[in-house]
Amino acid sequence: MDAVFDRTVEHEHLGIISEGTASLEYYWLDRWYNVFVFHNPVGEVQNYYCNIAEPASLEGQTLTYVDLDIDVLVNSDFSFTIVDQKEFDSNALAYNYPADLRLRSSSALAELVELIRNRTFPFTL
Repeated sequence: MDAVFDRTVEHEHLGIISEGTASLEYYWLDRWYNVFVFHNPVGEVQNYYCNIAEPASLEGQTLTYVDLDIDVLVNSDFSFTIVDQKEFDSNALAYNYPADLRLRSSSALAELVELIRNRTFPFTL
């Protein structure tokens, strides 16, 4: 899925996203994460933003997923920061997340880190 920002926005973790920035978005129906690749207005990879999330669901033209708080911000040099882990942990306790959901979230985070470190798709652009 492709999207282009039609105005400049400020994001809590990504900072300023300029008008004209393109987002190439990857969703899987069997993976517990999704990945957004941001290209600046001149086409260079600016960064990646990953959401730990339940696998996407596609019904007709509608794609949905449940975001599970944990995010990974990946810089263009492939250094990365895991954000909102404490928020996930707090919500897991407050809302009594099932053990399976916690395990799948943890496994998804480990898989993403492995993909980033090995520069495996989609971290090859």
